[in-house]
Parts: sequence; C-alpha cells; structure tokens
Amino acid sequence: MNEIAQVHFCDVTVEGERWPVIGWTIATSGGTVLVDTGMVESTPQLDADWSPVIFDWDIPNVAAVVNTHLHFDHCGGNRRYAGLPTYVQRRELESARAPAYLEEWVRFPGDSYVELDGDAELFDGVSVLSTPGHSAGHQAVVVHNADGLVVLGGDVTYSMRELIDGATDSIRRIHDLRPAQVYLAHHERPWAPEYD
Repeated sequence: MNEIAQVHFCDVTVEGERWPVIGWTIATSGGTVLVDTGMVESTPQLDADWSPVIFDWDIPNVAAVVNTHLHFDHCGGNRRYAGLPTYVQRRELESARAPAYLEEWVRFPGDSYVELDGDAELFDGVSVLSTPGHSAGHQAVVVHNADGLVVLGGDVTYSMRELIDGATDSIRRIHDLRPAQVYLAHHERPWAPEYD
C-alpha cells in the first residue's frame, strides 16, 4: 500500500518568483498520513513578505500528521488536526520560537506533538530521517511502496541541483538510501536518480 499523493497547499513568492508549497498524503493500512499542512490562512506580515496564494484544500480521514519542520508554510494547517498525533523532531519543536517561527501556528489548543529524537520508524513502511540544516530539526519522510523507496524531502534543499549534487550532509544521507524518487516541497516533480 503506502500510496503517495501530492497536495498543493499554496504558493509563496520568493525573490519575485512564485513557488508552490507541496505536501503529501500517504495511504497506509492504518489510515492517511499527512506530511506537512501548508497554510489555511495568512497574516498581514506574511502577505507583505511572501504574497501567499492559499488554495482551498481538505484532506479527509487523516490518522496522523508528520511535519518535516515547523516553518509557517509547512505547519499552518496543523490546527485543523488538533488532537491527532503530529510527529516532529524534538529539536525542531524546541527551536520553534518567534521571530523565526509563527508560534501561534505551532502551539495551539489541542496540539499533540509526538517528539522524535533522530531517525524513527513511524508506521509499517513509513519512517523519518533526520536531515537538519534548513532548520535545526528538519526531517525527511521515507516511504516504501510499489515504486520502491520514496523520500519526501520537505525543505532539505530548495534547489534540485543541490539535491542531485548531494550538496550537504543531510542530502547525502538521502543519497545513501538509493531512493527511486525524491520530492522537494517547492518542486512539483521529483528527482528520479539513475544508478549503475
């Protein structure tokens, strides 16, 4: 099982260029796992800095949430899933403080974070890989499915070139897995490496 589907939550503007903000659903035997929650609203400051365009999205029957990290464009919808287990690295949750983070989108009534310390198996065929760099507690999600091993890389890098080149220690950890596909949160199409 472990079927993966993309969710296009919103777009943000970065240096005059519009970037998609992508998350994913994983259909597991225990229900739908939602990786990141995008944005469901904005603030005047975010409007001024990022010009977000928020899409109407609703993911039914979510059993658990995994946040790659807690920046506003990746955890803004967590409040929709208050009470559900939400997996995040302990270091990321501890670091999620203003002004670098929008704290009210991280900490809210009913939040139910499950704090992880490094790599961890979450569900059958679904695990997380500690990939710090973009943020202190960034994590990628590793999924075993019919396509082979797929990595949902979040913001391990913004750059497909850096991903392909293995530009950081965290990216090289992903390379070491020899995945069939690697997705990034701001690219609609994955990297599909070829191996000798």
